[in-house]
Amino acid sequence: MKGLVLGGTSSGVGKTVATLAVIRALDREGVTVQPAKAGPDFIDPSHHERVAGRPSRTLDRWLQGADGLRRNYHRGEGADGRGPSARETGSPAVCVVEGVMGLYDGDGSSTAMVAEALDLPVVLVVDAKAGMESVAATAVGFREYAAHAGRDIDVAGVIAQRAHGGRHADGIREALPDGLTYFGRIAPDDALEIPDRHLGLHMGEESPLGEDALDAAAEHLRVDRLRAVAREPPRPEASGGVRGPSGPRSGDAGGPRVAVARDDAFCFVYPATLERIRERGELVPFAPADGEGLPDCDGVYLPGGYPERFAADLAAGPALDSLADRAADGLPVFGECGGLMALAESLTTTDGETYEMAGVLPADIEMHERYQALDHVELRAREDTLTAATGDRRRGHEFHYSSADPAGDARFAFDVERGDGISEGRDGLTEYRTLGTYCHCHPESGAVDAFLDTL
Repeated sequence: MKGLVLGGTSSGVGKTVATLAVIRALDREGVTVQPAKAGPDFIDPSHHERVAGRPSRTLDRWLQGADGLRRNYHRGEGADGRGPSARETGSPAVCVVEGVMGLYDGDGSSTAMVAEALDLPVVLVVDAKAGMESVAATAVGFREYAAHAGRDIDVAGVIAQRAHGGRHADGIREALPDGLTYFGRIAPDDALEIPDRHLGLHMGEESPLGEDALDAAAEHLRVDRLRAVAREPPRPEASGGVRGPSGPRSGDAGGPRVAVARDDAFCFVYPATLERIRERGELVPFAPADGEGLPDCDGVYLPGGYPERFAADLAAGPALDSLADRAADGLPVFGECGGLMALAESLTTTDGETYEMAGVLPADIEMHERYQALDHVELRAREDTLTAATGDRRRGHEFHYSSADPAGDARFAFDVERGDGISEGRDGLTEYRTLGTYCHCHPESGAVDAFLDTL
């Protein structure tokens, strides 16, 4: 599967819209598109999935390492649970990777690091609303900076975001020197604005771009040039990674039944996590915010999301009460970020409303107007827990607007080597066989397999 990376000159330059436009343009030419996102984001991929019809892969050097990143890329060649794979259709396939922040920004896993690990060309998204030759100068600067920094980054050309046609587009194209390709433009259009809130844009199913707007955005992109520049990354050197057993539990052909919260309150989950659960057992979805109770299961996974937006529904529904009862009986329960919040004693919104949560973990959660943590994270296990053995390290990501006030006798499973965690350099509140963290872990970290091994 050939691929290319859409890198931006900065955050807010319009990478997501450009990515969706490229997906639409390729799709209209009969190309099977596998979307991907550089960095640990959950929201942009939800827009990718809606337009491409298949889950977006997560590509992050910090979360996965170089080989893990390549493994996750190449898994996109197979079926992803929605629609046929490129192999099954027999159609040509291109992976379109949306970058994170500016091309070179980020010490844990920048877009440049991802492009370098995969040896993929970078198509630079430049905001052209107030420039022509300066767009070319910007592209030249980004290309030359790679050599200056000793980086093997191939800046292949530009997509001019918010560029008009005629003289504006001609001026950009003519100013580009040899070696930098003009891949087209996306015209200014208010219909291409995606609303945002804390944590980022609205989710793809919540505020999708209209079909007409997407078609218009794709109209002036040069699909032939995009396909010509795409290339296939190297295969990973190792086939394994930090992984546990690849099959079901010994003596249990069906594997464990894992109840996974899948609704608007718990919508931040990596496709690879769901794939891993399905590989080793049975994934049983349930919707706590929609009033569904906890299904019969061997363990529970509560992903991140927006529990604060649905706190009243969660408090009134049956799921948290049954979760509390089952957790007290020893059912393994793993909650990440939003899952941690739902497992706590209470949740107070920015409006000052306080709602009872499951009450499994001894902490009260409060929402804030400003984010409380944003970083790649590394944790070291203080004790054996659901996702790690004593001394094991787990890499992940944290981004949240809430803070936790744990009880004085609260137990923590992890010391934080990088990041903020829950409190005073610690993360992983634990009680019974329940674990709640602010850290989101990708399966390449080993956390998901460790959890499944306990079931």
